[in-house]
Amino acid sequence: MTAASPPEVLRAPLVVEFPFTRSLGPVQSAFLTGLREGTVLGVKTSDGTVMVPPVEYDPVTAEEIRELVEVGATGTVTTWAWNDRPRPQQPLDTPFAWALVKLDGADTALLHALDAPGPDAVRTGMRVRVRWAAERTGAITDIACFEPYDGPAGGEAVPHDGDFADAVTGIVAEARLDYVYSPGRAQTAYIEALSERRTVGERCPSCHKVYVPPRGACPTCGVATTDRVEVGPAGTVTTYCIVNIKAKNLDIEVPYVYAHIALDGAGLALHGRIGGIPYDQVRMGLRVEPVWTEGGRYPDHYRPTGEPDADYDAYKELI
Repeated sequence: MTAASPPEVLRAPLVVEFPFTRSLGPVQSAFLTGLREGTVLGVKTSDGTVMVPPVEYDPVTAEEIRELVEVGATGTVTTWAWNDRPRPQQPLDTPFAWALVKLDGADTALLHALDAPGPDAVRTGMRVRVRWAAERTGAITDIACFEPYDGPAGGEAVPHDGDFADAVTGIVAEARLDYVYSPGRAQTAYIEALSERRTVGERCPSCHKVYVPPRGACPTCGVATTDRVEVGPAGTVTTYCIVNIKAKNLDIEVPYVYAHIALDGAGLALHGRIGGIPYDQVRMGLRVEPVWTEGGRYPDHYRPTGEPDADYDAYKELI
């Protein structure tokens, strides 16, 4: 008798990103504009401490601070860690050290990459200097990295008015995580059922709640959920929000509605977009059904079924 081969383990690359635009106050604006101009600025606090990078509020008194000073582009490594496998988007594509560098004239350390041939070439107390990027735009990446330096130390911090032409007033902060995701036994079954236009959850043998998507175990009872249950396809809108800001790379016109939908037979709601109805007519209790696109592996959106709205008591526990 031949043993059955184990089911294929699903794996797929997954990218989670949330870039957002933030405005800069006068201190951060001067700091980043200074980097663009090849000048490193810090700020002096109430007790005379020079902080680089600068902060906008005194860590001792919590008062707003504006006293900018210029510090040197050379400094001393206070501590470090070797990075032998640089990741995409990191400052260097060859092994390097992450180092805390106290610039000459500063009292605090700046974290950045240190370009060195190997960990044996790095030590606490070594002297380094800024290697400026070939093209600078007003960002921390205008410092390409630090590099070893055997020249003289810089002087004390000197006052700076922070005035530059064409100051940087805002930045786009990139938040991104790339990894390979494996959904496991329970969600693999859920994903494979979706490819057949079915929605399958798992029931807890103790409390009997049907989890959709399944989690493999009941978080309340702490037992495995192995009893698979097909739910839906129709369901009820339990709550919703109106989206008025267009997301990057999402080809959906705003405003649109995203809702929690309790599929018939499910013990909790999943989320999905509501279409086929004006956004201001979506309501709690609205009965909806999935709409699939050709070749789609999951519902594109949910639309009204035309049934009467569900009674509140029928879904109040799922809000």
